[in-house]
Amino acid sequence: MTNRFPGIRLTLFSRPLTSLLLATLAACSSTSPSPPAAAPETTAATPPVPPIKIGIALGGGAAKGFAHIGVIKMLEANGFAPAVVAGTSAGSVVGALYASGLNAFALQEKAIAMDEANIRDLQWSSGGLVLGQKLEDYVNEQVRHKPMEQLAKPFVAVATRLEDGERTAFARGNTGQAVRASSSVPGVFQPVTIGKYHYVDGGVVSPVPVDAARQLGADVVIAVDISSKAQGKVSGDMLGTLNQSIAIMGQKLGQAELARADVVIRPKVLDLSSADFSQRATAIIEGEKAALAAMPKIRERVARLQAERTRTIRLAQQKAAEVEHQACLDNRSRLQKVAGMAGLDDSCAHP
Repeated sequence: MTNRFPGIRLTLFSRPLTSLLLATLAACSSTSPSPPAAAPETTAATPPVPPIKIGIALGGGAAKGFAHIGVIKMLEANGFAPAVVAGTSAGSVVGALYASGLNAFALQEKAIAMDEANIRDLQWSSGGLVLGQKLEDYVNEQVRHKPMEQLAKPFVAVATRLEDGERTAFARGNTGQAVRASSSVPGVFQPVTIGKYHYVDGGVVSPVPVDAARQLGADVVIAVDISSKAQGKVSGDMLGTLNQSIAIMGQKLGQAELARADVVIRPKVLDLSSADFSQRATAIIEGEKAALAAMPKIRERVARLQAERTRTIRLAQQKAAEVEHQACLDNRSRLQKVAGMAGLDDSCAHP
């Protein structure tokens, strides 16, 4: 190339000439440049999203508790099988059996075959008419005498400590005894002694144990509320009256706790007697209906949480790739940086 302007250094080179110059400099270098850091591997594929953990909180309600089985049936049928289970009173009975590994259809079979005489042992006492030992034995037999920590699913039974009214969530130890404590309706069942304390029905302080299910690690908590509501009429049987009294006592606490659930299912069992086991099939059907009605909301909540997790994982992945890219740029040799400025070094491709 002819320099038409003497005295002025020619500083413009063609791209081939620049490449030749850089190659010459590289060949004449007395020391070999250190290799750049490996370029980050980027993929367009979305990383796997951890599964959403469904928790179910089963409330108390004596014989109305058969509705819980219908709810679990529909959850399983629609791909939302609960991973963790919390139960209060009747909900703890169903919850323990479900957590032991039984599916909803096996639960239904046992419910239909259940003989009320196998779980009710009358014994006159100032503490209550029912001892509760038969209920404890029945539950332990059904769970094959496994302690709570060895059940197939994480499970807690919520009871009320009689000495100070504290909520107690049993997660370890004798499964049947924990269920018995959770189900000991004051005035009907005798209080259960565990250690140095006495326990009664968990419905006094936690009618539907939403918080206990959340503490088990549930991402989405589905609460099943079968509690009696004050509707201007009185139940005709003693157990129903006591259950309604407990529901009224725990109503304010229960409302606050239910508000912390992601989805609340309310089977239409208010007209069923708390003491009438003959209506168990009706209760199961009402549980199925209520769960099906709630399914769109459950799907929406799970889908929204999955989308949030996917977005969080993508952002974290992008940030990590950018950090690796910057580290690669910083670790290049001086010659590689010069080559990069000229567009000749792509060892650190941008993510």
